[in-house]
Amino acid sequence: MLESSPTPALDLQACERARLSRDARFDGLFFIAVSSTGIYCRPVCPAPTAKRENVGFFATAAAAEGAGFRPCLRCRPELAPGNDAWHRGDHVVTRALKLIEGGLLQDHPVEELAQRVGVGARQLRRLFVERLGAPPIDVHTTRRLLFAKQLLTETRMPVTDVALASGFGSLRRFNAAFAQANRIAPRELRRHPHAGSDDSLSLRLSYRPPYDFGSLLAFLRGRALPGIEIVDDESYSRVFGPPDAPGWLRLSAWSEHEHALRLQLHCPQPAQMLTVVTRIRRMFDLDADPQAIGAGLTTTPHVRPLLRKHPGLRLPGSWDGFEVAVRAILGQQVSVAAARTLASRIVQHYGGTLPVAVAPGLERLFPTPEVLADADLRALGVTTARAESIRGVARAVLDGRVDFRVEQSLDEFVERWVALPGIGEWTAHYMAMRALSHPDAFPAADLILRRAAARGEDMLSTKALTTLAEAWRPWRAYAVMHLWRSMSEPATLPRPSRRGATA
Repeated sequence: MLESSPTPALDLQACERARLSRDARFDGLFFIAVSSTGIYCRPVCPAPTAKRENVGFFATAAAAEGAGFRPCLRCRPELAPGNDAWHRGDHVVTRALKLIEGGLLQDHPVEELAQRVGVGARQLRRLFVERLGAPPIDVHTTRRLLFAKQLLTETRMPVTDVALASGFGSLRRFNAAFAQANRIAPRELRRHPHAGSDDSLSLRLSYRPPYDFGSLLAFLRGRALPGIEIVDDESYSRVFGPPDAPGWLRLSAWSEHEHALRLQLHCPQPAQMLTVVTRIRRMFDLDADPQAIGAGLTTTPHVRPLLRKHPGLRLPGSWDGFEVAVRAILGQQVSVAAARTLASRIVQHYGGTLPVAVAPGLERLFPTPEVLADADLRALGVTTARAESIRGVARAVLDGRVDFRVEQSLDEFVERWVALPGIGEWTAHYMAMRALSHPDAFPAADLILRRAAARGEDMLSTKALTTLAEAWRPWRAYAVMHLWRSMSEPATLPRPSRRGATA
């Protein structure tokens, strides 16, 4: 039997059952290496099942490639959803992985990564090898090469642009790294692309089922800002980027039988492409593990029946942290519709206007902190207190008192934000839900939550709800979405709360 990764998180018997059944629920949670072929696969690989004595399991693609295996050309490991288990909590490895996904190792050495998470470089390497089966730089390199493999397979992008998009500043280094990992040159891998006839790209973004895409669209549709976003029953579209080189994207279901979404992307700057894809995966919670979430939330009768009704409900993230901060302040004690109206006025008055719409209905950018730091928003209908809060937040972002760093803990994030005037616990936790996609954020003061958790009895106090929610850790944010959903019509998420509109 092939020796497997030493990562303790792997249950070898569960891996074997998932391998034999090709269980899509385990896609991306581990990888299968076959010694007789020298390749590694996803659990859903359609290839004939290998003999057990030739099979080993690895927790990450980087660990499999570090052991000398190359990615399968049939199941394409680059399409596997990420393993959200590595992103929960405040462990050193968790925080470092978030920084790697944010691109830190693109321009900084491992020593800088280690310093950001408060350990030495040698200790960080040891922790990565113990937990993930590969050191930080290998995790970073494998991530870039798998993204390059997807671009080469699914798009018409020139190989030089693929190298830039996957984070390689040199075509020669890219060719060498790709050939070493895949045993094939980049140009030899090229197939007939799936892209359309225009200059946008079409990429497949996989997830683990079940996935309630419709509920995410409903949540975002009620909050969509005209000129920046377009959300209908089937898709989400958005403009992004700097005014001098804006891009746009559209996300929709891939097909009825595919556990994937289709990302149509126009990104004028290839070097930003991986960052954009990473951001959209986080925004639509594509790496979540419904099995783990369900197991964590079935401990109380408050959420158990809601999970059975909507097992694929996900956490709606956001495109930009500052945008969410502004909208959260606007949503304090008003309805979702009212908060959206105020936000739309701010966009129309202070947002950047593109010379030409990048796509029909997409011609504006959300105003920057520099613009709103001294903006007089009262003429737009914003109360004096909230206008001052927005200006204060903009200034705090500019001078670094608050930020949206992915490696910070939930407690650290909330503590820094509630120190600002006009930002309370509800607002800070709502921002953590949307801007950080933190799975344990919990705006306990929300009236709708307190009513929903009371299950028809008298509304719970904030303290009582906080105590009840201890059983839902580390998934309290998902409990929030289920409770909001339970208090609304099936097509809307959620109804407004006087404590906050969840803007």
